[in-house]
Amino acid sequence: MSQKKFDVLVVGELNVDLILNRIDGFPEMGKEIIADQMTLTLGSSSAIFASNLSALGAKVAFLGKIGQDSFAELVIESLQAKGVYTGFIIRDNKLATGATIVLNYGDDRAMVTHPGAMNHLTIKDITPEIVQQARHLHFSSYFLQPGLKNDVGTMFRLAKEHGLTTSFDMQWDPAEEWDLDYRNVLPQVDVFLPNKQEIIQLTKQINYREALNQLSSPNIVVVKMSSDGSYCRFEGQEYVVPAFKNEHIVDAIGAGDSFNAGFIFKYIQGKPLEECMRFGNLTGAINTTAAGGTTAFSNYDQIMKLGRERFGYEEAK
Repeated sequence: MSQKKFDVLVVGELNVDLILNRIDGFPEMGKEIIADQMTLTLGSSSAIFASNLSALGAKVAFLGKIGQDSFAELVIESLQAKGVYTGFIIRDNKLATGATIVLNYGDDRAMVTHPGAMNHLTIKDITPEIVQQARHLHFSSYFLQPGLKNDVGTMFRLAKEHGLTTSFDMQWDPAEEWDLDYRNVLPQVDVFLPNKQEIIQLTKQINYREALNQLSSPNIVVVKMSSDGSYCRFEGQEYVVPAFKNEHIVDAIGAGDSFNAGFIFKYIQGKPLEECMRFGNLTGAINTTAAGGTTAFSNYDQIMKLGRERFGYEEAK
């Protein structure tokens, strides 16, 4: 174990989620509908990942950009409550903290996002002095961060130069253009974490197996398959791990990010890939037992208790 200050440095977007549940139909122009339930909580893929990874027991630091408004206070307080180090977060009084309105319908949802400060994080903010304090770097939501899009390969190369392992979840492209130069970026990434639809769209193939054939870099590729669990391909080997089924889903916000947190928690410990995948499947399922992306995660013992009682999970010996 290297004597780094942090296990994982998370670089990425920060925003709040205003989540509406039990909605009386779909919105229509000129009409008003009622949502019987509302939650204002920490949002963003990167923040959910960081919070839940920290709750599991990893030492996590965050580098991102927010405003100087009340949403910014909620972001900082929420991350700190989960034990995430927030000293690298940049606050800019000229920018608004990002926000996403989430309309939940069962296990599906519609979202509208104001990016705000998320658009303004750049490679200049990611200094070697910060990067070298961590063992691993994780980056999410490539398409929501235009200030970094052209320099993601540079960021990952910087991490590798300082001896960090790396992981990347590109997330969905709201513009559906999928302009990620993955042949340049992915060789610098140790663990690539798309879901099934994202990797199909990125590579313009007909299914995820054909999509994986397009990725020639020697990294671990883990495909999140929702209720079908997870699929991994690495060094010519294939791994398929079934999902833990939750019959009473509250919502699925952040389930993929929680999978990432569980997978990376085991990965940085050097655990076998199938163990990483199984634990990721568990944390993804636990995510769906409470509203929002972080509510279900308080500490390792509580998470393990819920895993055993709700999903019959037993840790590998």
